[in-house]
Amino acid sequence: MSQTYFITGISTEVGKTVVAAIVTEAIGADYWKPIQAGELDTSDTHKVKAWVSNSKTVFHPSAFELNTPMSPHAAADIDGVVISNKKIKRPKTKNNLVVEGAGGLLVPINDSETIVDLIKTTDRVIVVSKHYLGSINHTLLTIQNLKSKKLKVFGIIFNGAENKSTEDIIAKMSGVPILGRIDQEPFIDTNVIKEYAELFFKNLTSP
Repeated sequence: MSQTYFITGISTEVGKTVVAAIVTEAIGADYWKPIQAGELDTSDTHKVKAWVSNSKTVFHPSAFELNTPMSPHAAADIDGVVISNKKIKRPKTKNNLVVEGAGGLLVPINDSETIVDLIKTTDRVIVVSKHYLGSINHTLLTIQNLKSKKLKVFGIIFNGAENKSTEDIIAKMSGVPILGRIDQEPFIDTNVIKEYAELFFKNLTSP
């Protein structure tokens, strides 16, 4: 039975796209970014496509491609379009699917809905956390929000330089499995993605 993995982050620029590429490569999943705001010629879909080397993955077009690198609700307003959860239809596939969110859970897509409204109760949600002052709070708040909505927090992936004290307290207080960690890599390419995909495979495919 195919699974959908929803990749969210505790903030912007924490490594969601790298994690999405690793998960996509690890399980040979399809990839989909529902909303892309700005950088349309070098979008997250372009990046994941360049990093993933298996021949199975299908890269599905975004439901909304917005021209301005801003919060989706604001970028949509500039483009004169209205985003709504009802307008965002998941691609039909029999394969596993990796869905990459935009920013964090409470990033608005319109006046009443946020990114968390795009997540289904059947999704395996992976939270990407990166260490900075305040990241413990942001990580625990993200997990608390997901749990309050009865969403399935499948695990956490830490990205960047290790901070054992931070990682230990997040694991202890959240009760969420740690799926792995990505070191401070000098660059990302297909080989780096493949190495982490092999490293994380067992945790990603556990029941």
